[in-house]
Amino acid sequence: MAKQVLSGNEAIARGAYEGGVRFASAYPGTPSTEILENIARYREIEAQWAPNEKVALETAVGASLGGGRALVAMKHVGLNVAADPLFSLSYMGVNGGLVVVTADDPGMHSSQNEQDNRWFARAAKIPMLEPADSQEAKDFTILALELSEKFDTPVLLRTTTRISHSKSVVELGKRQEVPLRPYNKAFQKNVLLPSTARLRHPVVEERMQRLEEAANSLSINRIEWGDRSLGIIAAGVAYQYAREAFPQASFLKLGMTHPLPKKLIREFADGVEELLVVEELDPILEEQIRAMGIDVRGKDAIPIIGELNPDLVAESLNGKRPVPALKDVDLPARPPVLCPGCSHRGVFWALKKLRLIVHGDIGCYTLAAIPPLESMDTCLNMGASIGMAEGMVKVAPEKFQNKVVGIIGDSTFIHSGITPLIDMVYNKGYATVIILDNRTTAMTGHQEHPGTGIRLSGEPSTRIDIEQLCRSIGVEHVRKVDPYDLDSMIRVIREEVKRPEPSVIIADAPCVIHDRIVMDEPYIVLDELCVECDLCYKIGCPALFPGDDGKPDIDPLLCIGCSHCAQVCNLDAIQLPKEKVTVE
Repeated sequence: MAKQVLSGNEAIARGAYEGGVRFASAYPGTPSTEILENIARYREIEAQWAPNEKVALETAVGASLGGGRALVAMKHVGLNVAADPLFSLSYMGVNGGLVVVTADDPGMHSSQNEQDNRWFARAAKIPMLEPADSQEAKDFTILALELSEKFDTPVLLRTTTRISHSKSVVELGKRQEVPLRPYNKAFQKNVLLPSTARLRHPVVEERMQRLEEAANSLSINRIEWGDRSLGIIAAGVAYQYAREAFPQASFLKLGMTHPLPKKLIREFADGVEELLVVEELDPILEEQIRAMGIDVRGKDAIPIIGELNPDLVAESLNGKRPVPALKDVDLPARPPVLCPGCSHRGVFWALKKLRLIVHGDIGCYTLAAIPPLESMDTCLNMGASIGMAEGMVKVAPEKFQNKVVGIIGDSTFIHSGITPLIDMVYNKGYATVIILDNRTTAMTGHQEHPGTGIRLSGEPSTRIDIEQLCRSIGVEHVRKVDPYDLDSMIRVIREEVKRPEPSVIIADAPCVIHDRIVMDEPYIVLDELCVECDLCYKIGCPALFPGDDGKPDIDPLLCIGCSHCAQVCNLDAIQLPKEKVTVE
């Protein structure tokens, strides 16, 4: 068999291919994004980006009911969006196997919270598998499809950032050509009215009992006997950390973390002197094992916040490292910043100048909340900016009218910004919404969305016209503006926030990185005109840096000639080389 070094995300994609998946959908979100991008390389699978995670899951459910195996992928907060269909799907069940990948982000490397999505498996009463390396990521994807069909249930496949992005050797197999399962009308199963759902709940409970019994014999749950003075129960990447920290210990490695293999756990607990649970985030395994009447340690030592690592596990449990720990490398701080020439910079400069209250959203532009722009007041979740702007004005119009805007990206607007804008129009709210239309899903790596007119496959499709969409739902005042023109940006925002009715401003400019845009020659600083006021630095462009003489300088390799810094300078000390004049 051929072998390749694959990331966990690449391995899941390979598992979908080998497992006979016919349909896959997702909304991009780190650390899960690469799953669909890699699935799209397999022509046997119809792969597509969805407007949001709820739609992604619902289309996958349709594919499953049609008899085909399906996979849907999302980051952990994406499962919040998809929770509505997920919980009901537990009652409905599946036809073709259906895997829901949830990629958790301990340590919050690119997320607004650190939730533990193992709770979803327990709450929705569906099985969950957790791979510990790339080989298992591939194999567990295939197993999840098989379990899904055998037990008539969706299956959650949980990864974490380290599993998603770390690479290891994977043995490749051939694709299973799984035939379509026949579709049969089944009123009591597929039509979830209260009367039918009541009949399905006992089915779900009986299914969980069968799954628990099966979990005791599944090979992915295994005992690895070692020194019996210490027994460790772990799953996923936490197993790797604990294995490295305590190589001589006995282990119960769990591949299925819901439902738990209780007989196997009792057997393991009876065979060791001290029992520990090593798990990232919440004490989900620990609490269930303690509820079984088994004496176990866990979160009394292991942190409940942040990522684990072998050193942290060893230190927390008073163990000794078999090899010296790596020392941290002292590197200069590099705070995140908008790209050189980013069009968002002009919008947030204007908002800061106008001293408005800015409800933000999820995207590259969230970086405008930090210095030096510091012009975003809130960031809650995808699409929240519009509703929060509406609510603030409504609760105290005498205080907030003409002072509040909601700002949202084009992909996020399509994901979950349309409905709150409808709410504002319908309920006679009056705040200004600024849509940053850079024609891509930039933050997660420039994925396509319905506003781009391009599908995941690269095939041209219908392009959603955001301006016409806003007008169609009743917004009468919709204006497009060039965010590189700072004076126009300030003027338009000032005019629109005065309206006692909903209005939309579309900051229309493509992502400079995605489109590889160079607008002009690199700008230069005229030292003879510069008085070191440092105003140019407040625009927050990484192309600007202090020169040897203490005055600002511009990196010609980074500058794309967008002119933002030149417009900010009040002394014309920043110019294009061709505009340079001799100063007497």
